[in-house]
Amino acid sequence: MNAYLIKNATIVNEGKQIIADVYIKNQRIEKIGQSLSAVGAQEINAEGKYLFPGFIDDQVHFREPGLTHKAEIYTESRAAVAGGITSFMEMPNTVPNTLTQELLADKYAIGAKKSLANYSFFMGASNDNLEEVLKTDIQNVCGIKVFMGSSTGNMLVDNEKTLEGIFKNAPTLVATHCEDEATVRKNFQLFKDKYGEALTPEMHPLIRNEEACYLSSSFAVDLAKKHGTRLHILHISTGKETFLFQNDIPLKDKKITAEACIHHLWFSDEDYPAKGNFIKWNPAIKTVADRDQILKAVLDNHIDVIATDHAPHTIEEKSQAYSKAPAGGPLVQHAFNALFEMYHQGKISLEKIAEKTAHSLAICFQIKDRGFIREGYFADLTLVDLNSSYTVQKSNILAKCGWSPFEGQKFNSKITHTFVSGHLAYADGKFDESKMGERLRFDRL
Repeated sequence: MNAYLIKNATIVNEGKQIIADVYIKNQRIEKIGQSLSAVGAQEINAEGKYLFPGFIDDQVHFREPGLTHKAEIYTESRAAVAGGITSFMEMPNTVPNTLTQELLADKYAIGAKKSLANYSFFMGASNDNLEEVLKTDIQNVCGIKVFMGSSTGNMLVDNEKTLEGIFKNAPTLVATHCEDEATVRKNFQLFKDKYGEALTPEMHPLIRNEEACYLSSSFAVDLAKKHGTRLHILHISTGKETFLFQNDIPLKDKKITAEACIHHLWFSDEDYPAKGNFIKWNPAIKTVADRDQILKAVLDNHIDVIATDHAPHTIEEKSQAYSKAPAGGPLVQHAFNALFEMYHQGKISLEKIAEKTAHSLAICFQIKDRGFIREGYFADLTLVDLNSSYTVQKSNILAKCGWSPFEGQKFNSKITHTFVSGHLAYADGKFDESKMGERLRFDRL
């Protein structure tokens, strides 16, 4: 069946809430209105529930190809859909790194076969592949990823001439991981000299500290201003960095934008003693003051979008000593439950959640016909019961790695239905995998 009628939903869209019906036909939203009827359509009673534009995650690491003992596009897109995410943009630090157009095409082929969500993949930049980067098709690829600080995978771009070339010539959006490598290495050596093998996760935000983040982010902003680059800085982790960005112009006119991630909005350095390496991310989760300032920047539009940086590793890998444990963790299944919990706590409005997880992504990346609940747009929709609770346990975790930093957390909201390009991919805990997601397209000149 390719037609659905969602009845009496509270639609959260474009800064307001309305109660209405939504008729979905042939992948798209056919009609929004009152007391709609549609012969032959599957009807869904959404009374008392909230309908959001499908959440778009602009930063995930689904580990395929080459690291599929941690995750796969199939397993992680499935977890994403259960978490209300209808579209994702995946990073190039797989094995092999996505540094040629041929390797990028290979990932799109995997996505077409295995992704339950809509998908796009970043083209990766290195110190010596500028020619390949410049071949990127701006209509069909979300952007170019530059690691201006090393993380999982060996993709550090630290050659200033190369960076100048990328920022000057990039044909589309450049997304950056910003940590100053020299500062991180210096700090790590200082701690290593003092503590030897007794390093602990509590030291992570002191090694990958505010200075390392700000030096790199401010350098990226300066480069972008010099060359007129369309720059998007990922996972802001310090309060100081938030002041690098403007909030006094419309998002569509911004050349430099920023992202906040769920873990930097939820956790702080006070959580390291209990959670240890399981909240070890790069950039590091930092202080309560940093967390609060990042949320403030989201609310006042210095920061433009919210994402997950879903980056799973196995329990065995994360259980190693701090210096050996990789950075990253799974978040796509529970990220938006965390945002709804913040709503229940009075920290963020439902309208702002829709803005920062859908509308602003569509504007930032110029995604074609997605990100809003509008007639004629693709039916990427997430239906939420804000008064249904559940607790995260190993038994209900869908990520292949089998763990979550939210284990034991009770959430007071539940995603009940997820539509992906008009297909009801997830409903009340069950998946319909008869149709895969679509490749994202971009409305760029």
